Amino acid sequence: MKITYEDIRQNEAVKTYIQKADESLIALGYTEHSFPHVCKVAKVASDILLTLGYSEREAELARIAGYLHDIGNVINRVDHAQSGAVMAFRILDNMGADPEDIATIITAIGNHDESTAFPVNAVAAALILADKTDVRYTRVRNQAFANFDIHDRVNYSVKESEVEIVKDSHLELRLTIDTQMCAVMDYFEIFLNRMILCRKAAEKLGLEFWLVINGQRLI
Repeated sequence: MKITYEDIRQNEAVKTYIQKADESLIALGYTEHSFPHVCKVAKVASDILLTLGYSEREAELARIAGYLHDIGNVINRVDHAQSGAVMAFRILDNMGADPEDIATIITAIGNHDESTAFPVNAVAAALILADKTDVRYTRVRNQAFANFDIHDRVNYSVKESEVEIVKDSHLELRLTIDTQMCAVMDYFEIFLNRMILCRKAAEKLGLEFWLVINGQRLI
């Protein structure tokens, strides 16, 4: 059975897992990982593959993986990619999804966290790029500036964020950063591993990865 993105979005259990996972991350002091994040990741992952000429079905699988990728946080932040992949397997299997589609989706989810990630296939690469490029001030929930940690400062400093895909050339993450809030070096302090992973994911798709901050290309 070919499960669709809308099938997943309408699944009440999935909605609950996303909501409860984000509640756990709120308690731990993390930035937003709820519906705005997973919907954006789903769209960007799909857009990447469609722009590069992949099939609509592959893009659909990327959308599903993007929507489900953070449900493992309901168990624990540690190893959430792997636990999320196991949860996604059960959900998709119970819905009657094709085994090949399930395998592609859970492989992408299980390989999206930078501590253990690798772009093992095109869907995994698109998910990595979509997830790691979602940097924006609206993800910061701590409104007490005096209590900002470096993650809050970096995300809050990003006033504009845009991803551009140029087929046969590069994927560009273009950021406008308020350097009064956060120095560019602070961005690299917490995001360097993510940017290296983005470069590997882009290479899997036959692209270069470019990072442009305040009009200057840094990678």
